Amino acid sequence: MRGMLDRPEQELILVVEDAVDACQRLGALLADRYQVRLVGSGEALHAARSRPQPDLILLGWQDDYVLCRGLRTDPQTRHIPLILVTGCSDAADEQLGFDLGAADYITKPVSAPIVLARVRAQLQLKAATDYLRDKSEYLELEVKRRTRDIQNLQDVTIEAMASVAVMRDNPSSRRLERIERYMTCLTAALARQQPALSESLNEERIAQLGKSAMLHVIDRLTLPDRVLLNHGEPDENDLRLLSEGVIAGRDALQRAERKLGSVTDFLSDAKDIVYGQHERWDGKGYPQGVSGEQIPLSARLMALVGHFEELSCRHPYRPPISPAQAVAQISAASGTRFDPMVVLAFVEATAEFLYIAETLADDAAAVGVKLQRLEDSLAESIELTLPPAP
Repeated sequence: MRGMLDRPEQELILVVEDAVDACQRLGALLADRYQVRLVGSGEALHAARSRPQPDLILLGWQDDYVLCRGLRTDPQTRHIPLILVTGCSDAADEQLGFDLGAADYITKPVSAPIVLARVRAQLQLKAATDYLRDKSEYLELEVKRRTRDIQNLQDVTIEAMASVAVMRDNPSSRRLERIERYMTCLTAALARQQPALSESLNEERIAQLGKSAMLHVIDRLTLPDRVLLNHGEPDENDLRLLSEGVIAGRDALQRAERKLGSVTDFLSDAKDIVYGQHERWDGKGYPQGVSGEQIPLSARLMALVGHFEELSCRHPYRPPISPAQAVAQISAASGTRFDPMVVLAFVEATAEFLYIAETLADDAAAVGVKLQRLEDSLAESIELTLPPAP
């Protein structure tokens, strides 16, 4: 960023005057202190636009309203201060000159001290204006850079936290990528369908919900493998452990928020998702058993996204169900398991969901890793339940 005093040793002044003698006199007066370019009125606009651009324009004005207005309105020249030099001393003429955008007004015959003083004053004012503009642009760029750095840090933190949880299940899975894409896809469809939500679900918010959704797996960190890898109906003890995992995940995010010292939208959404994704529209979910719109919208969206992920991805114990079956199952659960409004958005976005599922599918190696984890967990469970030898 340039400082106020970091100006060229000699500023460039453009003298516009059709009377050759008057033009040369002004040029000679200024030449000892400044760089000077002398032109007639016909060349003025082109000269003012040319590089290097002048720092100040002295315009010998003889009712040339068009040129004066052109210099003031042209985007390339309107920032250059303009001093009118004219033989008209009438107050109305001066007012007209200022109305046309002149910064100052000098009457002929000119006085050398007055010309030099007013030129110096305008150049100092321009230097201060340029400094403030440069500083403003610098600060704007710095804010953008720091915002970008914070966003990158947030993204890395989210991915790292979520990856820790996913690695317990299947470190080779592309689950987090799919979840982020599903969430943004579903939220965008909902915003299109529900005009009342379109303002709150803007492009930035949709992307943020996708990032927050990646933290949905935080509730898995405290679960034993036998519960984590159990894909049947949980018994009463498992349900207690699952609820405790949800609460632990939410509390971990709350602690992170307290340490941050401020409430952030992405952490608030992540807490809502972790704490509410297992609730059901009909109130038969966990850990609270709340229903309907008592469940945060982000959690209602995540409930459907998570269920579609389970239905559509490859598992070691079963293949994914067909797209038609997935749509049918989710549609059938509208009003019971899922928010009907969210289900309608899903139906609209089905083709996009299926494309994501296909392009980001786990490969055979990833499924094999999960199968090995499942077998290890089963073996451990059998060992724990074997009766003691007589």
